[in-house]
Amino acid sequence: SLMVDVTGQTRKEKVILPSYLQEKKPNTIPNKKIEDPVAGKVSISSLATRQDLTGFHLIPPRVTFGVLKEGCTYATTVIMKNVGVNFSRFRVKQPPPYTGLRVMYTPGPVAGLQVELEIEILAMIIGGKDTGGLEEVSHDIEIVTETETLLLPVKANIL
Repeated sequence: SLMVDVTGQTRKEKVILPSYLQEKKPNTIPNKKIEDPVAGKVSISSLATRQDLTGFHLIPPRVTFGVLKEGCTYATTVIMKNVGVNFSRFRVKQPPPYTGLRVMYTPGPVAGLQVELEIEILAMIIGGKDTGGLEEVSHDIEIVTETETLLLPVKANIL
């Protein structure tokens, strides 16, 4: 219980949970449930009653690059953490080339661990029209897992 501490005494202050545990995942699209005979299953009786045995959290849940200089390449890392019991597979739909975004990762199953996704952006202005010196790039990167599609919003302003 969150009402008592490890010594069994009543807590004086409230427990603060991390932000990714406080809310329902807002940027997800559930996939149709398809029974995969090859996927790893856990058949332990104490876990058999739980329905949500797979799932991923993105840390951070969104990427904001800020103001970037045109012609330069920038990168950041996003952690994709498997918070489920079963191992799960995923794939990333690469963004279209006109966004300047690219996602680099090592494919394969994620079994109770985490995977690093490197988000790279080549800051370029498209369209050729004068936008006052600042152009906004905004795109949702799609990460398709066995149970849902995660959306990772990426934003940047190119100077």
